[in-house]
Parts: sequence; structure tokens; C-alpha cells
Amino acid sequence: MKSQFQSFRWSAVAAWTATVAVCVATAQTAPTPRQPAADAETRTARAFEAARSQGPEALRAFLVGFPKGADLHVHLSGAVYAETFIREAAEDGLCVDTGELKLVTPAQPGVCTAGPATPAMQEKQEPCAGKLVSATELAGNMTSPCQGLYDKLIDSFSLRSFVPTPGWSGHDQFFATFGKFSPVHRSHIGEWVDEVAARAAAQNQQYVELMQSPPSVHARQIAAQVGWPATGAPDFSALRQKMLDLGLRDDVAADRAYAQEMESGRRKLEHCGTAQAAAACQVTTRYIYQILRANAPEQVFAQTLLGFETIASTLAAHEPGFIGINFVQPEDGFISMRDYTLQMQMLEYLHAVYPQVHISLHAGELAEGLVPPEGMGFHIRQAVELGHAERIGHGVDVMHEADANALLKEMAARHVMVEINLSSNEGILGVKGAEHPFPLYRAAHVPVALSTDDEGVSRIDITHEYVRAALDYHLSYAELKQLARTGMAHSFLAGADLWTEPDNFNKTIAACVADAPGTAKPSPACRSYLAASEKAQAEWELENRFAAFQSRW
Repeated sequence: MKSQFQSFRWSAVAAWTATVAVCVATAQTAPTPRQPAADAETRTARAFEAARSQGPEALRAFLVGFPKGADLHVHLSGAVYAETFIREAAEDGLCVDTGELKLVTPAQPGVCTAGPATPAMQEKQEPCAGKLVSATELAGNMTSPCQGLYDKLIDSFSLRSFVPTPGWSGHDQFFATFGKFSPVHRSHIGEWVDEVAARAAAQNQQYVELMQSPPSVHARQIAAQVGWPATGAPDFSALRQKMLDLGLRDDVAADRAYAQEMESGRRKLEHCGTAQAAAACQVTTRYIYQILRANAPEQVFAQTLLGFETIASTLAAHEPGFIGINFVQPEDGFISMRDYTLQMQMLEYLHAVYPQVHISLHAGELAEGLVPPEGMGFHIRQAVELGHAERIGHGVDVMHEADANALLKEMAARHVMVEINLSSNEGILGVKGAEHPFPLYRAAHVPVALSTDDEGVSRIDITHEYVRAALDYHLSYAELKQLARTGMAHSFLAGADLWTEPDNFNKTIAACVADAPGTAKPSPACRSYLAASEKAQAEWELENRFAAFQSRW
């Protein structure tokens, strides 16, 4: 059950949206006669500039209802706010380690007594004193001393209030958060998706691809049994066959069920398909299969193989679920650096076997000092050329790549999109403003779109990223539309594109060329084309939302 805090939060956002009169739901229930597109866009662009001139808060009020299309780089657990994890920890009967500021599972159900309180705590008789404190003390009591622990726990689970110190950077804080809230039980996973979808709906965002790793316990056991060759180049084909012979494919059904659990769980909470359906029901969610790159080679190959098998099976069944693959965990880690090329070779082989599986890769999430200079010279290129990445996540160190300008030209020619995470890159890498390659990608005509990465850990949302892009890089209203359209066009939704040329949003395909993009009543030929393509439908819906938004100004 959602907390009163969550209900208040989404009610407040809804009220804000109504105040600025840009809510798409309002536009759909009370349609405004469609104005000439050029005139409407010109008026909206003027309103945008007026809002920008009044400062960040006015600009946010304008952009909260701006149609944002897709967020293609979202880690599910990192997108959930700390307050949610604390509430769920109480429901799960977890304890709070007050020393390390993390959640732990009690040795005995309901018992959180490991270690005595300090003498100072005992003297003050603080209700939240002691080595371990029940999470119910935080979610229920909220006395003054507990409020202090509650605040510290939120800071521990996120970048809120974080200030780097010698030996502990934003990078360290960020990646340490996940282990601190990980004991929360996976039975809440539908709630997590609901939280992300509800926040997206409140900001007029229609599509999210969520990265998540299924348990993969059996795959790890098979990997340990098969092992890895001690010397010489690995025979990926032979390794694949051994793993399949040992029953790795048996886990596909469980992984598909895991995705369905996420989807059905959130739709149940949102009452989708009923008269009480929440606005979040209008947000489409799909899932990206996360591979943990910091494991031993046999573990990475087994999990990747299972991911490809699961996605291929899901796509063949035409069901919502896992539709693409990605490698996660710190790119500067020892194994991540040591095995980077090997892991890209794994993807090169598996892509040849399963060409229908979409690939997006974290690459170039590095900055000077994290790794030796030579460690920054090849990750993005190998992700594109060996890993067959259709999208690159972060891509911050691109100008450190060997022959960087040639790589930019190659990415532009191949239409390899870069998922830009401005707040995440500043928080983790300390890279912002002119140091960020965002303008360089745009100047080289590499497609780019904004994304949140881990909005719960970073304590942001997608509107914050649009505000930041507009202010830090002086983007126009038309340029923000380009970002939103690019994200939607590079989604991994099934079907053909709405536009005649990749990343050119000036002309729709022949079947729809006579229709105003996004119109509620397309011609029969256009309607037939849209019915055959999830992606084209989503792009059409984005245009509809732009028309509704622009009719307000």
C-alpha cells in the first residue's frame, strides 16, 4: 500500500501541473481546436524564452508539462527514492545498522538487538539508539531522535547533502548506495515500477526503459561448472553449447516471468483497465536486461547468454518484458577494465547468433584520474564496433578516444545515440558544463537524448535534466523538442519508424505524409501503418502531446 507521503507527493505534482495548464490529460478531455503548427510552436517558443528569463523555477514550471517522450537510461533500483526503501524496510521487518547507515536482515525475525548502544546513547535514552534499530521506528515513530537517523539514512542512500572528502568521492558515494538498500525484498518490485511510472506521468513522459537484473542463480551455477579456459582465446560457440546443454535455457521462463511480475505488479497498483486507472497507466514500460560486468568471465558470459536467450524468446512471443541488454557496474573497476575487450567480444559473438536482440551499453563513464590515460582510449569505439551498441550510455570520455573526431563521425553515420545523464555525470564524475561532451556530440550530429540514470540516488527527475540542459547549454525550445523526439525514435519498441530518415523529424513516411503528425484521426493508410508499429504509435503520440502542449500558449 502506498504511503500518505507518496499520495501527497503525486497530488502536489498533479496540482502544480494543473496550475501551469500544460497537463496532457486536460488537453485530451477538453480538446482545443488545432492551431497551425508553425504559429503554435512560435508562441510556445516565446513562452519558453519568457520562462527562462525569469529563472530556473519559472522554467521548471514551464517544462514540467513539456512532452518528454522517453527516458532510455534508468536503473530501476536507483530510480526509487530513499523514503520508499525505508517504508518498505519497515514492512519487511528489516533493521537499520546505525553505524554504517544501511539496512540489514535480522538474524531472528523482528529482533534488532545486535550490539549495545554507546554509553552516550544509553545516557540520553534515545529511542533509536543501539547498533541495530528496527526500521519500523523510522516509518512509525518519527520522534525527534528518530528523525535524525531517518535523515542520515536518506543521505546514506543517495547523493543528498553529499560533500566529497579526502578518500571518499561522489563516485564512491554513488556506487556504495545500492548495497545499503538492497535488503529490501524483491516483492516490492511492482511498487518500484509504479513509482517511476507515476513520476513520469506527472511530467508528461510517455515511455521508460528500466534496467534490472533477474536473479540468474542457476546461470551462475552453470558458469561455475563450465569454468573458463586458462589460456588462449575462448571458443564462445563451444562455451555457449556447454551452458545450454547444462540447462541454462531452462531459466528463460523464470526470467520472462520476472519481467511480467514487474509489469503486472505496477499495473495492479495503478488499477489499469478500470475506471480508477491512474495516470501512470498511460506510461509504457519496457525492461533492459542488466549484465553485471564486474564478475568473472564465465559468470558474465553465462548471464549475457541467458539475457540474449530471454530477450529473443520474449520478442518471439510479442510480449512486453525484456527487450534489450546492457552491461552495468563501475566501468573503472578492476575486472571491468581488465575484461572490457573480452566482454565486447562476447557481445560480438552473441549478436551474430541473436541479431534481433537490442544492445545499449554503458561506455565512457570515465573521467581523468579514475583510470590511467590509456584506459580512456577505446571503450566507446569497442562498444560500437565490437559490442554492436545501438545506444551508448554516458559517453563522457569520448574526446579521450583514439581519433575521437573519426569516432564521432562514425557514430553520427551509424546513428548511434548517446544517453546523456547530466546530473549523474556531475555527481559521479565531477564533469559538468563545458567539460561535458554534450555540445560536441550535438555539433558532430551524433543523436543525443536526455535521461535520468538513477533519479532516486541523484534526487532529481527528468524535468530537472531538461531545465539543466536548457540553462547550461542555452538550448532553444526547438532543440528540446529534438531531444525528446530523438529519445522516442531510438527506443527499442518494436516496429518501423514514423519518419522517413533517421534523426530527421521533418517528414513522415509516405503512408502518413498527408496527415498532420499526431492528429487524432489519421487517414486509413496512416492508421494501418501505425497499427503495425509500436514505435510509430509512440512517436505519433508524442506529436499529439506536442500539439496539445503548444495549443496552451
